[in-house]
Amino acid sequence: MALIRTLLDREQDRFAVALPSALRDLYDGDLSFRTSTAERPCVFANFVSTLDGVVSYEIDGHAGGSTISGADPADRFIMGLLRASADAIVVGARTVHDAGPQSLWIPEYTYPHAKHLYADYRESVLHKSEYPHLVIISGSGKLELGGAIFRTPGVRTVVITTPGGRDALAKAGASKLPTVQIYVLDTNGGAIAAPDILRLLYVELGVRRLLHEGGPTLFGQFMAAEAVDELFLTLSPQIAGRTSDENRPALVQGVEFMPACAPWFQLLSVKQSLDHLYLRYQRTEATR
Repeated sequence: MALIRTLLDREQDRFAVALPSALRDLYDGDLSFRTSTAERPCVFANFVSTLDGVVSYEIDGHAGGSTISGADPADRFIMGLLRASADAIVVGARTVHDAGPQSLWIPEYTYPHAKHLYADYRESVLHKSEYPHLVIISGSGKLELGGAIFRTPGVRTVVITTPGGRDALAKAGASKLPTVQIYVLDTNGGAIAAPDILRLLYVELGVRRLLHEGGPTLFGQFMAAEAVDELFLTLSPQIAGRTSDENRPALVQGVEFMPACAPWFQLLSVKQSLDHLYLRYQRTEATR
């Protein structure tokens, strides 16, 4: 029985690799990704937003996406499916902090019922390792190293940081953690440049599919670098609101586009479960 109902699908001719039948039934369709033509991974992002465009309440204990989605089962299934499809998942340090110390960026963490389906898909269809890499971008290197992502066997965590961040991580004992790798990149105007991140992941770790899970500032940097190929967006049926004192973040923060160069996306699919919608977009080359 389908967990999700497909309302629109423009992807029928794209599938070189099909989902296993059990996952296809739950997703009510197939799922595949194009290969990037550039010397970088194919980047697809996954976010959940309220009807008025808020992606985080930025309140302690309620800053994560589950507050926005209402822990919607179909949203969590799709999150797990996208994680299962990726070679690596990239997040910012703030996203890691907001998720809490017990969080894991592995497919079954969000939807345990499909654990074995995700594992079979990665092993038998995609021929990937058990779990995707988790890639954390942290300029300062200030991370809570007691978290599960740094201490769970089989979960490989990559930290991309600055020279100063490397020193902070070394002082905190990161080099003693067997599943953690640290890479150093110079900053560009105070931030680690998205093209440099992608080049490192492509060359050093062999990443060909990269899932971007935020936050909005890091996502904005990837958007500004024209490095986002697809966007999966869950539209949650709630209104969060904003005030001038606390401007709750939208999908993209920290950059702005002018009409002549604003990115445009093509709608690929629309899926539904009760009052939630699950949208998939592909970036188009031309502006309008």
